[in-house]
Amino acid sequence: MREFGLIGRSLGHSFSQTYFAQKFYSLGLTDCRYDLFELPTAAGLPALLRAHPDLRGLNVTVPYKEEVWPYLDEVTPSAARVGAVNVIDVRPDGRLVGHNTDYVGFRESLRPFFPLRGAAARALVLGTGGAAKAVETALRDLDIPYWLVGRRPLGPGLTYDDLTPAVVAGHPLIVNATPLGTFPRVEEAPALPYAALTPGHYLYDLVYNPAETRFMAHGKAAGAQVKNGFEMLCLQAEAAWDIWNQAS
Repeated sequence: MREFGLIGRSLGHSFSQTYFAQKFYSLGLTDCRYDLFELPTAAGLPALLRAHPDLRGLNVTVPYKEEVWPYLDEVTPSAARVGAVNVIDVRPDGRLVGHNTDYVGFRESLRPFFPLRGAAARALVLGTGGAAKAVETALRDLDIPYWLVGRRPLGPGLTYDDLTPAVVAGHPLIVNATPLGTFPRVEEAPALPYAALTPGHYLYDLVYNPAETRFMAHGKAAGAQVKNGFEMLCLQAEAAWDIWNQAS
């Protein structure tokens, strides 16, 4: 039996187990299973691996995309470039290799959704964690200038207090890379002057449960284009599956 799974702190919102269960069924793989592993801290990873010797691969979600780094034996260029890990390849010799497929999933999902490039394509990235780092990498690939937005000042980034109506109006792409609005806390949304949104805006929410977040609903009410993170989830999951099977 080959075992795979997802590690994170709170996984009740995750669709990963359903996604991979359906994938195994469609491929006729009766020797594979996918489980959810809620860990109080990333320090629980070594004990998890000892308790599950058949684990061959793990997905990593918030808040451990950066915290798992010290427990890995190696990181690939994709993870090093992003500065975060969302896939762990458990090698037959027990070595743990970290990858990042989030940025590819986001990039390929964003490419057909947001048509602008260069100076006219300015973006705001809400959040400063591992998911935001993947978004940054994808935006650089696509030649889309951006500002990171956090609760506290971070280098050259912005804070939510800096998001005046004029700033929002001047950035046609807004990406929510925070967990705000995730089930069950569906009433939450990033603190933006939503009245400044226009039909010329594109709102991309990495959250996919619920399918329409409060952030997206605000965008739709203003006539903006909106998209959730489900396609990104599928694309990054397929990339993870390829990694795990290359090592098999």
